[in-house]
Amino acid sequence: MAEELMINPKQVVAIAKGGDLSTLLKPLQHEVLLFDSYVAGTSHIKDETILDALKVGDTLWLRREPENRFDANAILVLDGEKRKCGYIPEKDNIVFARLMDAGKCLIAKIVRLEEKRSFRQINISIYLIDY
Repeated sequence: MAEELMINPKQVVAIAKGGDLSTLLKPLQHEVLLFDSYVAGTSHIKDETILDALKVGDTLWLRREPENRFDANAILVLDGEKRKCGYIPEKDNIVFARLMDAGKCLIAKIVRLEEKRSFRQINISIYLIDY
């Protein structure tokens, strides 16, 4: 009996009330590296202060934008405050769009920032969040 795992239902309820689902699942999740790419369209961002605030190691959020008139597989790249930074390049997005449409959670992490002549290059690694 000393080696039994005992769960007190009152404690589980108290934990659940104290945070959201992502907080509860965080210890169970791991990140699977899928692909290295970059953020497209950074030269079209009107408020460049969004890009100024980015740094290597930051997590970027990915969100599908199927209503995009230029690309049915469009995936928005958002900063930590959910502000638009750009898109996953069209040449790279079809598999990621399918994964996201199937309910999978994908994120990106900045691996390098570089100033080019007319735009900012944001190199990212794309991860699948697996539970």
